[in-house]
Amino acid sequence: MEPVAVVAVPFPAQGHLNQLLHLSLQLASRGGVDVHYAAPAAHVRQARARVQGWDDAALRSVRFHDLGISTYVSPPPDPAAGSPFPSHLMPLWEAYTAGAPAPLAALLGKLSASYRRVVVVYDRINDFAAQEAARLHNGEAFVMYCLAVSMLARRIAPQEHQRILRENDLTNISVEDCATEEFVDYIRRTRATKEMSPARGILTNTCRALEGEFVDVVAGQLAADGKKVFAVGPLNPLLHANASKQGEQRQRHECLDWLDKQPPASVLYVSFGTTSSLRAEQIEELASALRGSKQRFIWVLRDADRGDIFADSGEIIIRHTKLLREFTQHTEGTGLVITGWAPQLEILAHDATAAFMSHCGWNSTMESLSHGKPILAWPMHCDQPWDAELLCKYLKAGVLVRPWEKHNEVTPAKDIQEVIEEAMLSDDGIAMRQRARELGDAIRASVAAGGSLRKDLDDFVAYITR
Repeated sequence: MEPVAVVAVPFPAQGHLNQLLHLSLQLASRGGVDVHYAAPAAHVRQARARVQGWDDAALRSVRFHDLGISTYVSPPPDPAAGSPFPSHLMPLWEAYTAGAPAPLAALLGKLSASYRRVVVVYDRINDFAAQEAARLHNGEAFVMYCLAVSMLARRIAPQEHQRILRENDLTNISVEDCATEEFVDYIRRTRATKEMSPARGILTNTCRALEGEFVDVVAGQLAADGKKVFAVGPLNPLLHANASKQGEQRQRHECLDWLDKQPPASVLYVSFGTTSSLRAEQIEELASALRGSKQRFIWVLRDADRGDIFADSGEIIIRHTKLLREFTQHTEGTGLVITGWAPQLEILAHDATAAFMSHCGWNSTMESLSHGKPILAWPMHCDQPWDAELLCKYLKAGVLVRPWEKHNEVTPAKDIQEVIEEAMLSDDGIAMRQRARELGDAIRASVAAGGSLRKDLDDFVAYITR
């Protein structure tokens, strides 16, 4: 009988797929456990196609499984909608929650007969996975908490969380206040009660260099219930500035050749993730700000993902043909516009990249800080406003593009340009970039032998193989 199988069960949204695939690859590269990754076929394909920092040999070390779900509609996003939340993904998520438990149960049952222990690491939204693990005589489950652990502290240790907020002049911002009622209701329906969700503990994509105070609060609270906390972030690989020139990862993106020709710390990288679409008016204001700032830039101009990304027909290029043509003419030699998928990790690792204008999704936040790059924070929904608060006020490695209270308004070019110039040209910007570099160094130290991340990952593997 084989020793231990780890089965990763991500939620079907890019940031969640990505984190659990990185964790799967980290575990597989260490050896000692067999690693499986289970998601709907289109999302297995999506995760494999988009993962960065790993070669094809690494991907072959993970066993991928299709969780067959029913057909769902996959409409394009609506940039003109009243809320930036990706409500167009709800049909996918409803189909997933209804359809994934049965094929997951079949997979776990098959693995249970072949392994001494089956360890299910599931996205916090997928409580059904913990319930399926509990049905096995040799199964156990761990929650993968894909957000900042400081958000978890608010829920499970509110008094200690409030103390940290007061001491650091932080504003409490909840996910529920930054998502649609439809999604909040969906989460309530899918989340099991404490009695139904017998997880052994949690893994978090964070590290003590960023959230040590919050990690200690969460660990202390869960220890009272006999549960463990492993801070195993950053899950993304840490690349060196010339990583894309070395090895045989995948075909090199043309934007990296352009970056090679730019001075050190001179380029602003602009990207708002995979679940946000800017309104047409906002795109025009951002274009005007980039042009007016006269700073070098790479701008990833794309809409939010569809439920099935392979059904995308390039609507954003069609919608903005005139703007793109005129904008690229005016900024030729100064910047690049990418309308498809961009190699974000390699861009952030590059010496020419100075800062990142971002929606502040936790994946992007971790990727940026782990490569020592500050963030111009432009949160859109869900956990992103809290991430921006943490980044700008607690870690002091970011600056807000606009306050969250104005998230339903179009931010004018003048305001955006002022923030760009502050980050790229001012003394405050220099200090912010220095702070981000210091955090990047601390994160790299945590990954090195003897560091806190390495220890937590070692402790997790030791525990599940006990």
